[in-house]
Amino acid sequence: MAFRGTYTVTVTPFDASGALDLSALTRFTEWQIAEGIHGLIPLGSTGEFLSLSNDEITAVVETTVRTAAGRVPVIVGTGAEDTREVVRRSREAEALGADGVMIIPPFYCTPTEDELYHHYKTVSDAIGIPIMVYNNPAVTNVDLTPEIVARLATIDGCRYIKESTLEITRVRDIIRLCGDRLTVFGGVLGFESFVSGAQGWVAVASNVAPGPMARLFELVADESDIPAARDLYHHWLPIIQAVFGPLFVSGTKSLLNHMGFPAGLPRPPRLPLPPAQDREMRMLVERFGLRFPGG
Repeated sequence: MAFRGTYTVTVTPFDASGALDLSALTRFTEWQIAEGIHGLIPLGSTGEFLSLSNDEITAVVETTVRTAAGRVPVIVGTGAEDTREVVRRSREAEALGADGVMIIPPFYCTPTEDELYHHYKTVSDAIGIPIMVYNNPAVTNVDLTPEIVARLATIDGCRYIKESTLEITRVRDIIRLCGDRLTVFGGVLGFESFVSGAQGWVAVASNVAPGPMARLFELVADESDIPAARDLYHHWLPIIQAVFGPLFVSGTKSLLNHMGFPAGLPRPPRLPLPPAQDREMRMLVERFGLRFPGG
């Protein structure tokens, strides 16, 4: 199975008491698929993976994979600071039916290039599903430059990358250096990444607008209609920007709650949006006519 298209890095819904809400997650997953999303990535940063217990992580994977039922690929975030824990989480994800894993570099120890290679090679050797390497130096203090990525691409299992810097030339350079050994997904700049040759986008905004975000990819990659894609991109840019940067969890959950989906609140240390910002999210929901079925 080749991964391609717009993949939602999904929120993790909590109920009013702050507990994991698996019923809501099931409804959310069904809605994403019905709206035409190309793939799902639970337990990324937007999914608050660092704020979940091991049992909760298992439940999120089980629920997402079972609900997707093979209709779209499910790539599970399995990042951790300890290589042994990444191996454990990745093996579990594979056993539960995940199609791939997304792995952020160790985010505290500031690993060397050799340590990064050993980390990803160790995980790849332990599983039989592909790895999406995740470059997000703004939060990890580790920058997987195109040259480092090219080395990681020599590992058999490292077949994808989520490139989450604002340097669009990274997409060009990774493609140039890696060729068909590695498929690039944009992590922030969807439209720009598609135009530069990326074959996918790990999107936050598709949590609230999966159909339009999926269509953006199709217009560029499948139909080569750049003008129509640019118009669609500019139309939805306020939503994309609303969940960019530090608001990727609290902003997304605010939008979803105003849409009628019970996403709940983020877990501390993240806080709900202040009233003024929350009102701005409500206004965006009204402006774009965003609604969750039954909400």
